[in-house]
Amino acid sequence: MKILFRCIFIVISFAFVLTSCNSKPEEEIHKHPNIVIVFLDDSGYADFTPFGQLKIQTPNVKTLAEEGIMFRNFYVPQAVCSASRAALLTGCYPGRTKVFGAHAPKARGLETTFATLGEVFQLAGYKTAIFGKWHCGDQPETQPQNRGFDESCGLMYSNDMWKHHPENPEYWGKYPLQFWENGQVKIEDLDSADQKMLTKWYTQHAVDFIKRHKNEPFLLYIPHNMPHVPLFCSSDFEGKSGVGLYGDVILELDWSVGQINQALKENGVDDNTIFIFTSDNGPWISYGNHAGTTPFREAKGTTFDGGTRSATIIKYPAQLSGNQQSEKAMMTIDILPTLCQLANVPLPENEIDGANVWDLISGKEGVQNPHEYYAFTNNSNFEAVMSGDGKWKLHLPHDYRTMTDTVGKDGMPGKYKQDHIDLSLFDMVNDPSETVNVIGQNPEVAKKLLQFAKGHRQRFFSETMQE
Repeated sequence: MKILFRCIFIVISFAFVLTSCNSKPEEEIHKHPNIVIVFLDDSGYADFTPFGQLKIQTPNVKTLAEEGIMFRNFYVPQAVCSASRAALLTGCYPGRTKVFGAHAPKARGLETTFATLGEVFQLAGYKTAIFGKWHCGDQPETQPQNRGFDESCGLMYSNDMWKHHPENPEYWGKYPLQFWENGQVKIEDLDSADQKMLTKWYTQHAVDFIKRHKNEPFLLYIPHNMPHVPLFCSSDFEGKSGVGLYGDVILELDWSVGQINQALKENGVDDNTIFIFTSDNGPWISYGNHAGTTPFREAKGTTFDGGTRSATIIKYPAQLSGNQQSEKAMMTIDILPTLCQLANVPLPENEIDGANVWDLISGKEGVQNPHEYYAFTNNSNFEAVMSGDGKWKLHLPHDYRTMTDTVGKDGMPGKYKQDHIDLSLFDMVNDPSETVNVIGQNPEVAKKLLQFAKGHRQRFFSETMQE
């Protein structure tokens, strides 16, 4: 009799759970939204139609912007490959993880003591995948399959780190450029024909992943190799832009965005998917006609906005109205904690620097950025801070690279020279190109930002800061 009652209780309880789920479908569904992050490599702020591109049309990114929100003041803490990627994946400043610059082959990369987005969401029951460029370490324990990604394919580092490098082929050719899939080498030494297929391969893997996991929560990270030099696109897009190879590459990346966006819709998961489109840094302008464009000062490898400000779109139909623009400042370190909050996923056990900025993203009235400041580094040098509201940016005295009159062409780089900036304050609202130093007119603002800089230096860097 007791067994009978227990069976009846179990059946009634199960029926109650089913009834509850059916009565609150939207609430249950949106507890665990899917996540898609497209992270371009060296894309210029103005490379796509919504952000200023006029020479070619990028209809799929334009559609994504119409369905989501364009963020015009979205930043990375360091404008170069490995450092930028590690910041996105961990929610930490480069000063904390000590991931600076662009790691060479056989580098250890991001220490395993810092949890990645993949690990955080995998632990919470999400299916996770990375299809694209990793560049956070290629030792066995630091490779993506051991950092929280159930599925993976792509390159372990930048696609120019190979025997055909235009300046240092002997150095970069010491190690073959390999294509990995799920922890195994699939192509031992990529050639140009393989490179032409990278964008298409990543896109095909992404679409297939969405189809296979449409009935369970997933995190899909697509860090494209393009438009990093050397530039390659498939034969479907060669010559199609009418403005050269860089334009062709951008067209294929736009196609990729469209394929992924369409796959979400066709598989019925678009409404409950957070889709983030952004870039690791600004354009590598020394490559001239093989580089993107930015309306801001300088470019990749500097702490000026030409390097650190990335054109960004965030789409989440379940909670965000589309066809909007935002001037709110935020940074990639905020992505992890914000996604954790939205997905009801615990934060990593290690300390992070990012904050939940969902109220900023969703445009909640009267909300202020939870950060008092954002910090910017270049390699291991701490060089600038910006107020959390994006209004003021203080450059600490430092040297930086800038272009000479010798500009690159057709895959060959131009020449840099070194310049210097003294302690300088810029009004980023009225002077986003950082041209007029207003420190003399705003000494109290500069003093406050300098205090933030000193605190950041003391927390993450050992050397004494010079004013």
